[in-house]
Amino acid sequence: MRTGTVGVVGLVAVMAALAGCVDRANAPVLVAVASPVNPPGVAHSLCMSDANAMYDESNKQYDLRAQLTGHRDPVERETNASSAAHRQYVSCIAGQGYRPLYAYQER
Repeated sequence: MRTGTVGVVGLVAVMAALAGCVDRANAPVLVAVASPVNPPGVAHSLCMSDANAMYDESNKQYDLRAQLTGHRDPVERETNASSAAHRQYVSCIAGQGYRPLYAYQER
């Protein structure tokens, strides 16, 4: 019985330590500009999944275009995909009633 309790306490300690490893330094602060339906955490996760899908779709479209033209540039491919994902995220989060504010603007 005592071994099980020590194991559970150890597991909780490890989970708490790993939760501190999540990097949220560049995550946007969501400011409500309309009457949002979803809380900020839910809206962020929904819009991140949309942005990830747009990133994948942009890479697929670039590869198809590269097959036709023969022009491949990995930097251009990444720039196009990350820009498309950012635009998708901003438009999705605006549709949720929020405005993203970034502490450090990369673009």
